[in-house]
Amino acid sequence: MKHLLADAWTIAAKDLRCELRDRQVLNAAISFALVVLLMFSFTFDPNTNVGVRSLSGGLLWVVYLFAGVLVLNRSFARETANDCLGALVAAPLSGDALFLGKTVSSCVLILAVELISLPVFGIFFDVNWLPKAPLLLPVFFLGSWSFAAVGTTFGAVTANNRMRELMLPLLLFPVCLPALVACMSVTWGLFDPTAVTEIGPWVRLLLGFDIIYTLLGLLVMDSILTAS
Repeated sequence: MKHLLADAWTIAAKDLRCELRDRQVLNAAISFALVVLLMFSFTFDPNTNVGVRSLSGGLLWVVYLFAGVLVLNRSFARETANDCLGALVAAPLSGDALFLGKTVSSCVLILAVELISLPVFGIFFDVNWLPKAPLLLPVFFLGSWSFAAVGTTFGAVTANNRMRELMLPLLLFPVCLPALVACMSVTWGLFDPTAVTEIGPWVRLLLGFDIIYTLLGLLVMDSILTAS
């Protein structure tokens, strides 16, 4: 276990160092999230439409999902140059470690996009999210991990596909739908004081989703890498 975690951290640290060096994915994902939030604020003007708060959770997570695709597309794309993916497969490195490392790095980057764009969302939609921050942060982490775990698995599947930018969201969105609905429901319940929703069952659904797809990714990553 210790060896697995050490290898996973090596992969995650390598990806995060590469991203911090050029910031291509972070800049693109954050810019995308802010532009879409700005467009949504004009379309669903909170000053003229008081009921927009009931939509705020859904709008926020739609933005995060599409911004997350930009992060996940890049995760394996950087390994295709100069046959780096083949070198990773040939290295004394298990598929489990590669999956965990890629998932951790993607989750950290998606979380960074969420936390940077959240204050802008609060300004645009007149939502006071600070009192709910202790409850929002675990939901953000669980939601980001769900996107990262599923996206890493499908990213490995589509890594050598010439249309991976199109294939990844087509595979990702239907599978992540339960997690997306859970994140939307919890966020709506936290943002809208008039919302009638039980947060506990949605959080348990999100936690179960993360556990299932993390274990599934650990089980199939070696087979995917061998086939690719």
